[in-house]
Amino acid sequence: MSMAHLDSTPASPTPLSSIVIHSNSSSSSPPHSHKSKRWSTLLLAYKTLGVVFGGLVTSPLYVYPSMPLKSPTEEDYLGIYSIMFWTLTLIGVVKYASIALKADDQGEGGTFALYSLLCRKMNIGILSTRQGGSSRVLNSSLYEDDTKPSKLGKIFERSLVARRVLLFISILGMCMLIGDGILTPAISVLSAIDGVRAPFPRVSKSMVEALSAVILIFLFLLQKYGTSRVSFLFSPIMGMWTLTTPLVGIYSIFKHYPGIFKALSPHHIVMFFLRNGKIGWMCLGGTVLCITGSEALFADLGHFDRSSIQLAFMFTIYPSLVLTYAGQTAYLIRHPNDHDDGFYKFIPSKVYWPMFVIATLAAVVASQSLISATFSLIKQSVVLDYFPRVKVVHTSSSKEGEVYSPEVNYILMILCVAVILIFGDGKDIGNAFGVVVSMVMLITTILLTLVMIIIWRTSPILVFLFFLLFFTMEGIYVSAVFTKLFEGGWIPFAISFILAFIMFGWYYGRQRKIDYELTHKIDIERLRTLLSDPSVQRVPGICFFYTNIQDGLTPVLGHYIKNMKSLHKVTIFTTLRYLLVPKVAPHERILVTKLGITGIYGCTIQYGYADSIPLDGENFIDHVYACLTAYIARSAEHVLSEVPGVQEELSRLEEARDAGHVHVRGKTRFHIGQNCSWFDRTMLAFYEFMHSNCRSSLPALDVPLAQRMEVGMLYEA
Repeated sequence: MSMAHLDSTPASPTPLSSIVIHSNSSSSSPPHSHKSKRWSTLLLAYKTLGVVFGGLVTSPLYVYPSMPLKSPTEEDYLGIYSIMFWTLTLIGVVKYASIALKADDQGEGGTFALYSLLCRKMNIGILSTRQGGSSRVLNSSLYEDDTKPSKLGKIFERSLVARRVLLFISILGMCMLIGDGILTPAISVLSAIDGVRAPFPRVSKSMVEALSAVILIFLFLLQKYGTSRVSFLFSPIMGMWTLTTPLVGIYSIFKHYPGIFKALSPHHIVMFFLRNGKIGWMCLGGTVLCITGSEALFADLGHFDRSSIQLAFMFTIYPSLVLTYAGQTAYLIRHPNDHDDGFYKFIPSKVYWPMFVIATLAAVVASQSLISATFSLIKQSVVLDYFPRVKVVHTSSSKEGEVYSPEVNYILMILCVAVILIFGDGKDIGNAFGVVVSMVMLITTILLTLVMIIIWRTSPILVFLFFLLFFTMEGIYVSAVFTKLFEGGWIPFAISFILAFIMFGWYYGRQRKIDYELTHKIDIERLRTLLSDPSVQRVPGICFFYTNIQDGLTPVLGHYIKNMKSLHKVTIFTTLRYLLVPKVAPHERILVTKLGITGIYGCTIQYGYADSIPLDGENFIDHVYACLTAYIARSAEHVLSEVPGVQEELSRLEEARDAGHVHVRGKTRFHIGQNCSWFDRTMLAFYEFMHSNCRSSLPALDVPLAQRMEVGMLYEA
């Protein structure tokens, strides 16, 4: 089915460019002076504090309690601080702030953004048979690339196993990060509230857990107001936190151990491991928590631009953490057995309660970064058809990455509260947290290495050094946290397994449906035969008939014509097509074509995983109608003899529009027969359960209920 691309804007009262999600490009904004741009960047960097760095800035609350050393010495603490400093510097500054943020997919970050970027570059589809054709966009301008594919890229193009491994790694990373979105709020708030037990020993752990759960519930109830609105409230809190904790750290350094910065020498790391052996290796399960939230820094790229995140991290978060950990370590060198509560005990008594309030508020804000990142990941998975359709609300008209999902929000709330109430021991949650952090970092290193080789064409020596350094470093961290697998470390694996099972079940069911539709699709000749039946009538009006495939028509069409004995005089077979790009240009949004039968047209609506289609039913009709009339008029420019026929066609289209319209979609289900294997029975039954409880794809166009029609049909499994 050939599609024609319309360059002109649809001739409707409201131009298409004003209906689609606005671009983040500066070209859409009025010109500013360099001074105003500089102030704008600084303001955005300040707002970034309140959303992006939650897990990082609150990590001092729970790093030291996870240390297994029974009687640590001065040299041990110097070694531990050296490990944390170089972990923050190499992973936080070098890997994420300097490299990962540059691997964005048109402004979107995170595991699936990297996966989408690689798939597009290597010309491999996310769903190999989805919609019956290549995963490439119909208009090649979105994929223009003059460079030849790399040797590694060719391996992925040829090998189905390699593509599946890449997909598995990406899904695992996404599932782990969602697990992070559950554990970060739990451990951050629990660790902060636990500070009330020092001045009031009578306060029980169960009371701390209950209070933490109440705070988290309140936070999740705020999510519907959007990231931008809450960031104005959160940024001052994080500003106070990142200012006060390093000040306390500086005070502690001068009071307890002024020579703490000699630990910056890597020599102390070597001596630490030589002295402690296996126990030193196990300590890495706690020190890895100093870099928590770094993946959210990357995943939240859709909420804030790269420069604001880098500015906030390099000049605020990083120095704040270096000084805070230095102060904690200086205190612990003089009080070596206080590491079970390493944060609150190093706070001077005169400022204890103000710091407790700030720490509690900061823990609430910390949770926001992973919650917002989770919303972004779920949205990407939904539009790429790897997750059951849930409601996704865009909470900002200028930031496409700012989304909110009610269903996901309340599920996260329930799981966070359950983790606190069931696994109230902060150490168990910390162990689970360590598994998530190290696994996600390792997966990002693998995907970034592929990006450097396949897309950036980085020098092999630099790629080798990058991979050797970070894969080795993070691999050692992963090996250390796996020793905690039975002490809470199993929690993220359980969460990831459930999520992966949901995603695989949805993918498997969708793939089987596409396979059936491709096998039983109706071509144009078959449609012409069906319409030639004298009993089939062409009724007035416009019918939008939705189909999942493009190389042919859905088998639901034949079922519909045979039973209804009719088809509208103007029928537009419509496909909603998600592309392997974050955003689709407005003029490439709607593509139309004739199908060779009078009154029968094809229409494809294209958008990426960071796009939305905020069109209500009437606007949708206006835009498609404008595209059709423009297409018919353009086709007449090349064949002057058909001008009278063109006028007749336009009149017929106008008449059908005045007669009304209806939106028809298939409501298909699998008929699971006796010959199905137990695997098919299980997976397809699970898919049908999810499909029957998820949202329809039509509400994305805001089609009124009175204009919808569903045609039921059974697909034989």
